[in-house]
Formats: sequence, C-alpha cells, structure tokens
Amino acid sequence: MQLHRLEVEGFGPFRARQVVEFDAFADDGIFLIAGRTGAGKSSILDAVCFGLYGGVPRYDGGEKRLRSDHSEPEDPTEVVVEFSTVAGRFRVTRSPAYERPAKRGGGMTTQQPSALLEQLVGGEWIGRAARVVDVAHELDEILQLSQEQFLQVILLAQNRFADFLLADSKERQALLRRLFGTERFSDYQARFDERRRAAEQGLAGRRATVDARLDEAERLVSEAELWGDDADAGPDRTDARIDLLRRAIARADYQAERFGTERAAAENALTAADAALADLKEQRQGQIDRDRARSALATLEAQAEEIADAAERRDRGRAAEGLRALITAATRALAAVELAARAETDAVEAATAAGVPTDPRADDPALAEHPQGEAGRAAHYRSWASDRTRESGGWQHAAELEQSAPARSKELAAARETESALSAGLTSIDAERESLPDRIAKVTAERDAARTQGALVESAAQAVAAAEARAMGVLELERLTADVAEAARAESEASDAHARAQQELSALRRRRLDGYAGELAEALVPGEPCAVCGSVEHPAPAQHADPVTAEDVAAAESLRDAAAGAEREASRALSEVTAARAAAAERTGGRTAEQAAAELEHARAAHQAAVAAEELAETLTAQLDALQQDAADVEERRAAASAHLNSARTAISLIEQRIEDADRIVADACGDHSTVAERIGEARRQIAAATAAADAIDAHVDAAERADLARHERDQALEASMFTDATEAEQALLSATEIAALDDRVTEHAVAVKKERSLLLDLEMRMLPEELIDLEPAQDAAAAARTSWTSAVDADSRARGVQAGLTATVDAAASEHAASAADARDFEILRSLADTLAGRSGNTRRMNLETFVLAAELEEIVAAANLRLRDMSDGRYELRHSDAVAARGAASGLGIVVFDAFTGQTRPAKSLSGGETFLSSLALALGLAEVVTARAGGIRLDTLFIDEGFGSLDSDTLETAMRTLDELRQGGRTVGVISHVEAMQEQIPAQLTVRALPDGPSVIDAPRA
Repeated sequence: MQLHRLEVEGFGPFRARQVVEFDAFADDGIFLIAGRTGAGKSSILDAVCFGLYGGVPRYDGGEKRLRSDHSEPEDPTEVVVEFSTVAGRFRVTRSPAYERPAKRGGGMTTQQPSALLEQLVGGEWIGRAARVVDVAHELDEILQLSQEQFLQVILLAQNRFADFLLADSKERQALLRRLFGTERFSDYQARFDERRRAAEQGLAGRRATVDARLDEAERLVSEAELWGDDADAGPDRTDARIDLLRRAIARADYQAERFGTERAAAENALTAADAALADLKEQRQGQIDRDRARSALATLEAQAEEIADAAERRDRGRAAEGLRALITAATRALAAVELAARAETDAVEAATAAGVPTDPRADDPALAEHPQGEAGRAAHYRSWASDRTRESGGWQHAAELEQSAPARSKELAAARETESALSAGLTSIDAERESLPDRIAKVTAERDAARTQGALVESAAQAVAAAEARAMGVLELERLTADVAEAARAESEASDAHARAQQELSALRRRRLDGYAGELAEALVPGEPCAVCGSVEHPAPAQHADPVTAEDVAAAESLRDAAAGAEREASRALSEVTAARAAAAERTGGRTAEQAAAELEHARAAHQAAVAAEELAETLTAQLDALQQDAADVEERRAAASAHLNSARTAISLIEQRIEDADRIVADACGDHSTVAERIGEARRQIAAATAAADAIDAHVDAAERADLARHERDQALEASMFTDATEAEQALLSATEIAALDDRVTEHAVAVKKERSLLLDLEMRMLPEELIDLEPAQDAAAAARTSWTSAVDADSRARGVQAGLTATVDAAASEHAASAADARDFEILRSLADTLAGRSGNTRRMNLETFVLAAELEEIVAAANLRLRDMSDGRYELRHSDAVAARGAASGLGIVVFDAFTGQTRPAKSLSGGETFLSSLALALGLAEVVTARAGGIRLDTLFIDEGFGSLDSDTLETAMRTLDELRQGGRTVGVISHVEAMQEQIPAQLTVRALPDGPSVIDAPRA
C-alpha cells in the first residue's frame, strides 16, 4: 500500500484546507514531519487513519473531537486520502458527524457522517461506493488490513511503540488475536468444551436412567416376592444387579404359567354354570310368554264389534273427502256473488255523489238484470272517465305555471338586487379611477428624490474605505512608533554586543601572540632541535602562563561573526519598521486619531443613508409599477362592470314578460274554481269514482258466472256418489288426522290378532309345564363359579403384568447400560481432547490451542525483530520468546524477555532504559509489521509512519536508529517520521512543517529540501 495525497479541512487543528503530497518525498524515501509541540503533527496521521477506517486511535473510548474547534458553524469538515494498492489507485472522501446550522427553521442540526470511495480508471475517477457501510466493506477488500493491523504495521502512532513489548501475556494475546484473527482456535476450544459438557451430561443422564430402571425392577421383584436365596447378596455393580434381576424374571415366568393354568380351569367351570342357568331362564321366559299371549288374544277378540264401526266411519269419510273441494267451491262462489253485488251498489252511489252522470239504461229493469245491460253500464262509466281525463290534461301546464309563480317572483327580486349591486360597483370603480393619477404623481416624485440620493452610494463607499484606511493608518502608526523604538533599542544592543565581541577577539589574538613562546617551549624535547633556532639545548624555555589556543581564537571569531550578523539583522529590522512607520504616517493624511474616527463615523452615516435611499427607490419603483398596473386594471374592470349592468337590466325585462304570460294562462285554466290545482283535483276524484263503478260492475258479472259453474260441478259429483245431497256429504266429512287414526286402529288390531295367535301356537308346541320354574339354585352355582374365575383372572393378570414389566424394565436397563459403556469410552476421548486444547490436565504451562498458535507467530515476530535489534544495539540485546510458567496459574506461552550479551543473562523488558525500550519496541514493531503483512497475503508496505519517541535516544543510538530507518526506505518505500528532535531535522532534509498561526488554527507548509 502507498499513500499519494492527503487533504484535510475543518479537521483537528486545521481549519482551512491543507494538502500533503506524499509523492513529493518518493525520491528521498524518508521525510520528517516537524513543528512545535501541539501544532498538529500527529493530526496528519489521525486524518490518514480516519480517512481509511472512519476512526482515530487517540479518541478510542473517549470523546471523538474530530471536527476542528476553529471551524465556523457553516464550515465543512472533510478528509480526502488518495492511495494505491495492487488492486489499483483509489480515493476516499470522508466526513464525521458534526453540528451545523439548519437550512430551514433556524437552530442547529446534526450533519450525518458520509463517505465516498472512488477508483482511478482510464484517467477518470469512477465511484465505487457512496454509503459509510458500503465504503467500509470495499476498503476491507482493498486494504486487507484491519484498523488494528494498520496501526501496528503502517501507522506506528505516538506512545504505542512499547505497548506490545511491555504488555503481559493476556494483553499481548488480545492484540495478537486481533492481528492474526485466531479467534477461530478459541472457538474450536469452546466448541470442544461444549461437546465435552454435553457428552458428560448425556453419559450422566444414561447412567441415571439405568439406575432408575433397575430401582423400578427391584421394586417390582420385592412387591411380587420373587427374591430367592441370593437376595441378601446386596450387589452394587450394575452388571451384578442385572444378573440377579434376570433370575427373578425366571421365577416370574414360572409364576405366570401356574396362574394361567388355574385361570383356564376356572373359565371352564364358569362356562358350564352359565350354560345351565341360561337354559332354565329360557324355559321360564317361555312360560311367561305363553300366559301373556293367552290373555292378550282374549282381549283382542272382545274388541271386534268396536273395530267394525271404526272401519265403516273410515270408509264414509274417505268417500266424502272426494266431494270436499267441490262443495267448498260452490259455497264460496255464492258468497262472492253477494259481496260483489254490494260493492257494485256502493261504487255506483259514490260515482253519483261525485257528480258522475248515471247511465240512462239504469232505469230499465229488463236491461239492468241482463248481463249485456250490466256490461253496457260499465262501458258508460269508462267512456265518461276517458273523456274527463283528456279534458284535464290540457290544464296541467297551467297548473305547473301556477306552482312556479313564487320562483318567478323570487327570480325577479334577485335580478333587481343584482342590478343594484352592479350599479353601486360601477360607481366605486369610477371613484377609484379618478384618485389614481394623483397617487401615481406623488409616488413618482418620491422615487425620483430617492434615486438622486441613492446615486451617491458608490462615492460614499469609497469615502468610507478612505476613512477606514486613515483610521487603520493612525492605529498602525501608533503601533509602529513603539516598534521603531524597540527596534532601535535592539539595534543598539546588537551594536554593543558586536563591539564587545570584537574587543574580546582582539584581546584573545594579542594573548595568542604573547603566548606563542610559551606554547613553543612546551613542545621542546630534550636532545631534539628547536623548531625556531635549531638548537638541541634549551637552557631557559619560556613559561606559558596565559595559554590561548587556536580553537579559542576560532570560537571568538565565530562569536564575533554571529554578533555582526545579529547587528546586521537588527539594522535591517530597524530599517523595515522605520519604512513601515513612514508609510503608515502617509496613510493617515495628517489626521489625529479623533479626527480619523469622526471622519469614519460621518462617512459611514452618509453611506448608510445612501444605501437606505437606494433601497427606498427600489421599493417606490415597485409601488409605482403596481399603481400603473392598477390603473390599467381599473379600466378593464369598469368596462366589465358596465357590460354586466346592461345584461342585468335586460334580464329583468325578460323575467317580467314571462310572469305576465304565465298569469294569463293560469287565469284561463281556473274556470269557476279558485285555482287550477283545485279544478284538476276535482276532475281526478270524478275519474277515480267512475273507474271504480265500472270495475265493480264487471266484478259482479264475473262472480255470478263463477257461482253458476261451481253449482253445476257440485251437483254432478253428488249424483255419482253414495250421498243423496250436499248436507249428507258434509256430515260424513272427517279430518285427515281422524281418518288416519281410524285406519291405524283397524290395521293394528288385525296385526295384533295375527301375531298373538302365531306366538301362542309355537309356545303350546313346546309342552312347557304350567307351574313356573325356580332359578335360585342355578343362580347360586353360577355366582360361585364367577367368583372363582374373577380371583383366578386377577392373579393371572398380576403375574403377567409383573413378568412383562420386569422383563421390559431389565431389558431396557441392560440396553441403556451397554450404550452408556460406549458413550463412556467416547466421553473419555472427547474429554482428553478438550483438556488438551484448553491447556488442562497434564499441560504444565496451561497453554491452550490459540495460545500455542500465537506463540508460534510470536516466535516469528521476535526472529524478525532481532534482525534489526542486533544492529541497533551493537549486538548487545536480543529479544527472546518465553514460554515460562506464569504466576498464579495464568496461561503461559506469550512472554518476551531480553537477552543481554554483556551479562549472558535474560531479564524482563521493563528493566530496559528509555532509549533501549524505544529501540527494542521499534524493532519489535517492524518485525510485527513484516509477519502480519506476510499473513495478510504478502501486502507490500510502500508507506510507513513513525510518530515520536526519538527524543529519548543519545546521539550514537539516534544514529543507529536513523541507519535502520534508512534501510526501511530501500525498495521504493517512503518513511514518514514525526519528531521535534533537532538532530533529526538536520539529518532529514525532506521535511514538511506544521505551524500554528497566531489566531489559533494550524497550517502545513509545503515540503522543502
């Protein structure tokens, strides 16, 4: 994995967008992230971690202060990380949740977290995921490293180096588990423990089942008294208990066979006794049936005369039933004729009372009694009703007009009200029309005045800017005046320091010249020639009382040069601040602070007045446009109102004409009546009366004809029957229920006589004794036999129940015991395997399966770390994996100790010094990175970050660490180091600097070589 670019905005200490181009350090291979403490160096790594994983390790478990405190509410917070892997080049953009101003309604709302993942394809960025959860899933596939692995192998965060080295076995196991994903081995162990517990519970359950069934079998044996002489042996082993119970089963078999024989003998005796009793009961019942049949037959023969009368009544009733309908029909027809005659009389009288004229033929008796005469009277009434109906139809339209007269009156009143309202509206519109020209002229004058004043906005703004510049110049002049004094004082002090340094250098040079003789004398060696005179004798060498070396002179020259540079810098600063003061004085225009403030206030007031006038001109222009539009609208509304008023007046004329025409038609239709409706009502009543009279006459004629036909059919049927007249037939009539009852009685008597005679004949043929047979002796014998049989059945059932229950219980116990033996063997194997995986039993180090796997990984990590630690410690230190037994029964296998080659002994990692701990932790972290990378599929790490820790190293050790870092960049890898150590700043030329601005937020300066 290789990082290419990082962009942060509103994140951590960075308010404005900052950009880091990591590709700019590719040629150097190593670069330094420098800056003062608290400026935000580590926040660069926080941004990388947040962009890739949505979290920051520094804030795990605490408040996630990702958004910059320097951001304004409307400022965004965003991190963009551009990176590449073997899968391609990608860019992830991520924002955390933060409060922002609501777009509607005011107040604040929560901006939800967002994420976007893009891939560079063919020179264009193509989106791959746009939801936080989807981006996380995609990055898992692309990076192939979890956040914990990333922090251990790529981003070695501040104060996390020593976590892995100094952790105890439990903490180290938790970290390695996350890095290598060995939870599956812990799951294996847990599943085997669960299987062991389940097998143990199953085995215990089977053994409990066996004991329960054997206890039940022993209870059955004791209750049935089947124990033999071996019952006192008291066996404890299950096999012995089963053998003893099987001998009891044999005794139960014998007992069941003996009771079965006794039951069969009792059943035979009971069968014989029951057969004898049944034969005697049958004979006694025959005697009883014979005596009853004799008595019943005598009773039936005494009822013969009564039965003959019933048969005769039944036959006459059936004959009369055939005439019932004809007699009833004739009677009803005669009654209908009488009713129809009365109805005819009533209807004719009602028609006459209603004013319907009578038929002239009604006074002729001969025609009135003739059917044709009756039909002619009915036709008279129908003809008159038809004529009256046609006449009243012509009055219907007049009746409708008469009914709608109130509606027409109301319509006329409404039309007149509308005409009045339209007239008033037209008057109002005319008044509005007359007032608009004056209003338009007034607004036009006000608008023109406001435009004149508003035209001064730009010049007023320029005046404000000039006044503000003068006011700022006055303030800056006051500040720069103080700065000039301070710069002059600094320049004077630098000049004095330069003069003192020059004087000290001159003095040292004089002392150096004065001391040359003593310095040469110190170099003289007896017997060797002098470097000045060549003599080998040195009788009086000069004394070097005030030694001054060349290094002392060179140091003084360096101090003199530094003082000269400081003097030049102070002079330059004095010149700059003096020039700035002159420029500020020029900007003031000669104003005092009070004058500048007064001018600024006046200029701002004039500008505000011009702006207000400009806004008022716009408002008045809109009002003027509205008034002009109102004038056009008034003309249109007046034309429309005038047209509507004319239409209303025309409508009133039409309504008045319709009312006059309707009143004339209604008056013609009333005739002698007060209203048309009253005349139509009278006509309808007369028509109804005439129609009713005609219908009654027709009904009377029909009833007479049906009565004649019914009498004729009844008389013909009587002549063919056994009856002389209708009265006799009516007297013979019976209901259906009475006929059925008589028929049933006759039939039942005949059947009963036949049945009793047949039964008595069979019983008489059996020649039974006349005296009743005594059953008591046979019943006593049968009861005694049944009692013996019941006792035998109970004894046999109990014996067979004990035999079956005991056999089934013992067999089930034996089968379960055999199965439990196999389960016990399987349980022992499973328990041994579970104990081995869990580090129990004979495992003296209590190392479970997961710890064993992690210990193998730790050995590889330690081996990889030692490749660098030996060089960094000049061969003194070496990390060693320890599987020593942990204290208080804790799990072993994940210990790390340090071997010291100077002492030949191992010691705990916590005994190392601060610098030694840093080097060991760095070596271990790099070794861990190599092993984890290999386990993750051989991921190439092209970018690596190391955050702080170098301040604890001395110069030699720091040089060793730098040499190690230099080796890391081989093969195209880029290493980023965060440190404020000056020596590293001197040794690493490629740098980017994080700098805090005076107002709070930080910025990232571009890399410099």
